[in-house]
Amino acid sequence: MSITTEHERIGMQQASDAVAITLKKMREFAKPGISTKELDEYGGELLAQMGAHSAPALTYDFPGYTCISINEEVAHGIPSADKILKEGDLINIDVSAELNGYWADNGGSFVLGEDIHGHSRLVEASKEILRKAISNIKGGVKISEIGRLIETEAKKAGYTVIKNLTGHGIGRSLHEEPHEIANYCDRYNTTRFKKNSVVAIETFISTRSTIADTQADGWTLSGNKGGFVAQHEHTIMVTGGQPVIFTARNGIWD
Repeated sequence: MSITTEHERIGMQQASDAVAITLKKMREFAKPGISTKELDEYGGELLAQMGAHSAPALTYDFPGYTCISINEEVAHGIPSADKILKEGDLINIDVSAELNGYWADNGGSFVLGEDIHGHSRLVEASKEILRKAISNIKGGVKISEIGRLIETEAKKAGYTVIKNLTGHGIGRSLHEEPHEIANYCDRYNTTRFKKNSVVAIETFISTRSTIADTQADGWTLSGNKGGFVAQHEHTIMVTGGQPVIFTARNGIWD
């Protein structure tokens, strides 16, 4: 969507606060010994308390309030009573929701407890690449150039990017134009970021894989070459200068 009134801006901020606060509190709630279903139900309660509705459940009938992906899972992990969190797990939580007709999306990867498997470097790379990408977005910038920046920074750090998962426009629905804000330079995409538009920017930084494949459950995505992936995501408004980060309250960069 394109924000044209203060009312719209406030609506987007309120929806973004709901998903950001939920993500932050879910990260704080996560601990070894609980299931991803317990973590997801906690997230669902938080959204409900703020009057928000799970976007994946509303849009896709996803079997959970949030997507929780563990270790080798790249994205869209289904919350389950059988998935028990362990010390050192690489966890990704993606929270998106609708509130009063506005939609917002954010996500983040983190290591649970002590980094016994050495995932922190990947997590930090994804986080900092997202920061750099967002700081370079303004009206008129080519979407493909931000993709080039993300992939270039990933390569510098010794990583690859997942090419078939992308950021996207958002606002009045979960996915809007531009539909693909890729993590690499798609030379066929000549679209430019538009001032006052709302977009969700995501990094998918990988130790090995370049494509995310759907698994037998029809939802969970895993890398085509194995390894691990860290994702971070903010919902932002494009301006003529530095973007407005609507989901800043998730604490990703704290």
